[in-house]
Amino acid sequence: MSAHLPPTPASFAAAPLPDPGSIRTLVAMPAHNEEAAIAKTVLGARRHADAVLVVDDGSTDETAAIAEALGAIVVRHETNRGYGGALQTIFSTARRLGVEELVIIDADGQHDPAEIPGLLAALREGRDVVIGSRFLDGNGKAVPAYRKVGMKVLDVATTLAGKGLSITDSQSGFRAYGPRAIEVIHPNGEGMSAGSEILVQASDNRLKIAEVPIRVRYDIEGTSSENPVSHGVSVLMSIVRVISLRRPLLFFGIPGGLFALLGIGAEIYTFSLYYRTGQFHYIIFTGGFAALILGLMLVTSGLILYSLVQIIEQGKKGAANPGGEGAGERGGSSQPAGRV
Repeated sequence: MSAHLPPTPASFAAAPLPDPGSIRTLVAMPAHNEEAAIAKTVLGARRHADAVLVVDDGSTDETAAIAEALGAIVVRHETNRGYGGALQTIFSTARRLGVEELVIIDADGQHDPAEIPGLLAALREGRDVVIGSRFLDGNGKAVPAYRKVGMKVLDVATTLAGKGLSITDSQSGFRAYGPRAIEVIHPNGEGMSAGSEILVQASDNRLKIAEVPIRVRYDIEGTSSENPVSHGVSVLMSIVRVISLRRPLLFFGIPGGLFALLGIGAEIYTFSLYYRTGQFHYIIFTGGFAALILGLMLVTSGLILYSLVQIIEQGKKGAANPGGEGAGERGGSSQPAGRV
């Protein structure tokens, strides 16, 4: 008997899902025009899971038909929503199914499904999120040099955006999630920056994160339709936006302070030179004054945004605990109220 599902948006076309609780381990994969590789990936994943979920992200080929023929659960996006949009569907479907273990893998053949047990083993040791890292145990030798540089920049940016993150491969799409992670992670973006966004959410919720070594193939043609440089810049800009909102004092305050110091230094130099020689350098004075004003504006912006962030966080805490400390006193009892 199929589960009764809540209404799906117009951009979805979902077949009836299995009953909630009937699947413990689910392997899921976003797929866009992957008819050449989807069969091998689905068959490999089925050996290590109770079910396989394929999110067909607006494909125009036979990706969905092949996956369905091989017994996979297929959810279709009528239009291409991107990697982040596919992850949104994967997590929401996993919650509907009530799965305890979710493994996400690429459908294009770059990831080896035979490595799924390694991620699950680490997950079952008490971790909430397990990342398949391309840079552990010397595996990074197969990664092209230009990709390594870009990935390391994104790793640093992701670390700055999160709280206490220490990750060697923040952009890996091969990951496993436990029940707590499945419940609290809700990707919002639709682009490739969703991978970093998930790690930031994991750090916010103090999830236990671990990494295990994996190997990735780079000899497969057609694994990405985007230029790697423009793709990397796009992901970096998305992460930078997150940093600016989450750590405004760091993002605005430090550059603002440097500009202000530069401006003050230029003004001191200009007036000291004037008093010693009688010469007044209008260019240095104007540049220093502009740097000082810019620095003060950045510092002020950082302070305002920081205050707003603190107010929002306090509001979230208040919403999570609406009764507060005095709830028991107002009700005449120290016992917490039951759920309705």
